[in-house]
Amino acid sequence: MTVFMTFRIAFKSLGRNKLRTALTMLGMIIGVAAVITVVALGQGAQESIETQIRSAGTNLITVNAGNFNMGGVRQGQGAANTLTVEDAEAIRNEIQGVQYLAPGANTRAQVIAGNQNWQTRIQGTDIDLPIIRAWPAKYGSFFTAQDVQSAAKVAVMGAVVTETLFGADVDPVGQIIRIRNQPFRIVGVMSRKGQAAMGEDQDDAIFVPYTTVQKKLTGQQHVNNITVSAQSATQVESVAAQITALLRVRHNLLQGDPDDFMVRTLEEMAAVRSEATRTMRALLASIAGVSLIVGGIGIMNIMLVSVTERTREIGLRLAIGARGRDVLLQFLVEAIALSLVGGAFGIGLGFGVSNGLTRVLEWPTFVSPDAIAVAFGVAAATGVFFGFYPARKASGLDPIEALRYE
Repeated sequence: MTVFMTFRIAFKSLGRNKLRTALTMLGMIIGVAAVITVVALGQGAQESIETQIRSAGTNLITVNAGNFNMGGVRQGQGAANTLTVEDAEAIRNEIQGVQYLAPGANTRAQVIAGNQNWQTRIQGTDIDLPIIRAWPAKYGSFFTAQDVQSAAKVAVMGAVVTETLFGADVDPVGQIIRIRNQPFRIVGVMSRKGQAAMGEDQDDAIFVPYTTVQKKLTGQQHVNNITVSAQSATQVESVAAQITALLRVRHNLLQGDPDDFMVRTLEEMAAVRSEATRTMRALLASIAGVSLIVGGIGIMNIMLVSVTERTREIGLRLAIGARGRDVLLQFLVEAIALSLVGGAFGIGLGFGVSNGLTRVLEWPTFVSPDAIAVAFGVAAATGVFFGFYPARKASGLDPIEALRYE
């Protein structure tokens, strides 16, 4: 019997009971759709992380104030006040591979513009920050080295703060805002940047000279962080290690003493989020795998029932000259057809669910051609695996006993 005839008989048999065929495929549809959705969520999250990393800047290293220990009580990250401007200058001058550097002194305050106000982050920084972060201004420009030196009351607005206080697509350069009842002149507005790698909204901030935060807003002598850019990506780890060694010496830390600062690279920050994404993807993948197994068992069950119902038909075919392998191939084709057609519908459903999650819940998703190929391959493999036993059982029937079957 030709292969074409085998396929024709198999599809004709499936069409005799359309409802049962559809219900059998349902398990496979759900399983494949779950696989597509899981992969789309995982790859979308990964793309989002990579985009956030790229938006943060190139070759970025951050040095943050670390833990402060008083009488055995650990105060937590950022509590130490041992990070200074002198530390930043030492990093700039003594460590090879440092390209740009910006000390940071941060606070939060209520900002007032006319009859509008907004609670936001006041980020004191230096003139190198927009270069480190590859962050151009939308209106005006960033403040100057003279502004830093004189602790000038000038401000560069983030996009979210600008839209909140002045409205969308408004150029507020030259206007005055009040931060802790002190007037600041707006000299620029940064372009929209989006969410950072660690989750905060980069656009919800106002940038001022770090000296202004120290002298006019908080009165602190220390800095909260130092943002460093290495000359190349290959030097990031080396520069980070040199910074750690230098600061331990400058802070008089003995061997065995914990660091009172934290040096982090973007790769380390991204690794934390990537690990969480992988864990969630593994959990969802296991659920999708169970769905596929359930769908495969459903196919095996229906095929076994089909073998029982068609025993006399199988016996008649064998009696008039059909070979066992023809019967085997027929039932195997039926099982694979159920899997592949179910898989095709499952891929479509997976696309729909992924798009729905993106539109309704704003979850990032990305369906790659590889995911479609894997899902289709898994569907075919499931059909072969779970369809082989019923097909083998059908091909092994004795023709005489099958013809006697009632």
